[in-house]
Amino acid sequence: MASIPTHPSGSPPRIAIIGGGISGLAAAHRLFELRPDAKVSLFEASSRLGGVLETVERQGFLIERSADNFLANPSAAVDLCRQLGMEGELVPTDESRRRAFVVHGGRLLPVPEGFYLMSPRRLWPVLRSPLLSLCGKLRLLCEPFVRRGPACSTVPVREPQSLNTPFDESVASFVRRRLGREVFERVVQPLVAGIYTADPEKLSMAATMPRFLEFERTHGSLLRATLSRGSASSPQTDTQSSIFSNQTLDANAADTATGARYALFLAPAHGMQSLVTKLSDSLPREVVQLKASVTSISRRDERWELADNPKSEIRNPKSPFDAVIVAVPAHAAAELLMSTNADLAAELGKIAFAGCVVVSFGFHRHQIRHTLDGFGFVVPKIERRRIIAASFASLKFPGRAPSEEVLIRVFLGGALQPEMLDASDADLIRIAQEGLTELVGIVGEPIISDIARWPRSMPQYHVGHLARVARIEELVASYPALALAGNAYHGVGIPQCIASGQAAAERVLAALIERKK
Repeated sequence: MASIPTHPSGSPPRIAIIGGGISGLAAAHRLFELRPDAKVSLFEASSRLGGVLETVERQGFLIERSADNFLANPSAAVDLCRQLGMEGELVPTDESRRRAFVVHGGRLLPVPEGFYLMSPRRLWPVLRSPLLSLCGKLRLLCEPFVRRGPACSTVPVREPQSLNTPFDESVASFVRRRLGREVFERVVQPLVAGIYTADPEKLSMAATMPRFLEFERTHGSLLRATLSRGSASSPQTDTQSSIFSNQTLDANAADTATGARYALFLAPAHGMQSLVTKLSDSLPREVVQLKASVTSISRRDERWELADNPKSEIRNPKSPFDAVIVAVPAHAAAELLMSTNADLAAELGKIAFAGCVVVSFGFHRHQIRHTLDGFGFVVPKIERRRIIAASFASLKFPGRAPSEEVLIRVFLGGALQPEMLDASDADLIRIAQEGLTELVGIVGEPIISDIARWPRSMPQYHVGHLARVARIEELVASYPALALAGNAYHGVGIPQCIASGQAAAERVLAALIERKK
């Protein structure tokens, strides 16, 4: 892809990108990297770029309204920052507080050292932990004697490229089967909810945590796999920092409370918005069109035409494009592509989405009784509380709050509590503040508060997700100059979103080369 020949007509190719989130911006950046003379138009329906990535500053607090970090591995986000000249602005987490808590009986108990999502790398910390009862610990120790599941008799689950996808199983079913009900309810369910804001009863193991299925298939046991010397670092590919990650869950990916795994989490010193700004600034000024709502895409004579909302501000929407990249949520992509391919639109529309609310508070440090010797906590569903998790944001990364003040982000909603998206601002602040008061001992009113609502923003990788994505990709293959990008297909993390945008750019450029032949 290093050198792209000129367009068959002798003029540079015209390419449309629909959606100005991180995936669409990454696609635009990649297009110009590979084909500097391309005529690219990026259409964003709202008045700002970045999608859910948004940073605001208030009274000295740097507030992230969704993701506040990304993983260094996979490397797509770090590589992009390096290309944009902002690698030196990336900061790691605070080494002195690299652990997290789980709510148990109204108290914050630390996640056992070395517990990785659903399997310990060290047994003794788990056996000492009060998170599990004696029965729960004994059931965990029986895991090596549990028979392999149905997936082990089929092809490897990490190769779902065809419609012949292997047996799929929900996260809840897999964990209860191998580790027992208590480990699921007390540890795994809240940790998984911190990544996907999902219902584990519906969440696909094959789509979200295939490494553990591979451990079962190859070792017959998660404990044997993770306790063996050769497996200590291999599971990291299954951990993602999602667009709503509170990062409290990531303590489980460290070998100890201060393990090296936490060093993989990075954040721009000036917030995630700075990455969006750097990306947009790298593009020619005429590329981005804001308040430009595209309503449908149609194909005519191997070219693409866009229909726009009459109230939008699109310039020349009916001018034909040689290629189109659709970088909006799957349900929005379904509406755009209905007139192009009803079957494709139907499959896209079947990808479920959940919403989330992030309530951020600024407090004086003396208002909080808890020692805050960690990055935050997650809340099991069995605790019957109305918050999912909380992140001590200013204790993870520097520069998030003034001296002697603390920024805390509280997460509500998700697939298990969708009604939270309909609550009033006053109720959300009250619910979040009451939760913090009960769990970390907040005294008095916050200095500031901020609410971010994200309805239908988090894709749910339900059982059968890989088969659905395979069908979607097979249908898209009929249109070589069409590509999809975003977090609905192959990963919810920022690096995965960036990689999907870059891959979409490469796909359409390769299609234009092939068309010339």
